[in-house]
Amino acid sequence: MHVLVVEDDAVLADGLSRVLGSHGMAVDVVGNGAQADQLLQRAGVAEVVVLDIGLPGMDGFEVVRRLRARGSAVPVLLLTARDAVEDRVRGLEQGADDYLVKPFATAELVARVKALARRHTTPQTALAMGRLSLDMAARRARVDQRVVELSVREWAVLEFLLQHPARVVSKQQIIDAILPWGDDLTLNAVEVYISRLRLKIADAGVSIRTIRGFGYMLEPEA
Repeated sequence: MHVLVVEDDAVLADGLSRVLGSHGMAVDVVGNGAQADQLLQRAGVAEVVVLDIGLPGMDGFEVVRRLRARGSAVPVLLLTARDAVEDRVRGLEQGADDYLVKPFATAELVARVKALARRHTTPQTALAMGRLSLDMAARRARVDQRVVELSVREWAVLEFLLQHPARVVSKQQIIDAILPWGDDLTLNAVEVYISRLRLKIADAGVSIRTIRGFGYMLEPEA
């Protein structure tokens, strides 16, 4: 999951980034509303926005208003130190999806971000790259018309890679993504599943590239 954190308090922003990152999320941080507004004009920049209301210059209310005026449905979680009901109501009326009043428990923040992402995710019925395709309903993988036999964990790893095409994902992100099976999954085990998948999709026109020190990336072959 890709999260954009908009927070002008550098210490808090760093803490939010670390907490969300420790749960397998990719996090970008900006410190003011103008930067956030500029970034959010690009499609796909984030799956969830964590947005402080009290920003310098353009405040969080205006960022949300502009975001919704452009027709974007990306979910927004407002952070506010203001406990007034009017502020919460105003944020929701501008188009925010949820809010948290500071100070808050980090566990609640993570839970709310995940809930917003689930609520706004459209289930995919198929994933494909090159000659490889996954039928999500039938739980079947194919290279052209050839069925590829996969174990439950191999399927989960491949599905996660296809959901993040041409993006580097870490071993820990893979483990977190394939829970509840991941409770006894080690980093070395992920390497084993990647190795097996490479053999099984060797003729699919895609490759699982190792990015040393970072993780793996699924990409089309040249």
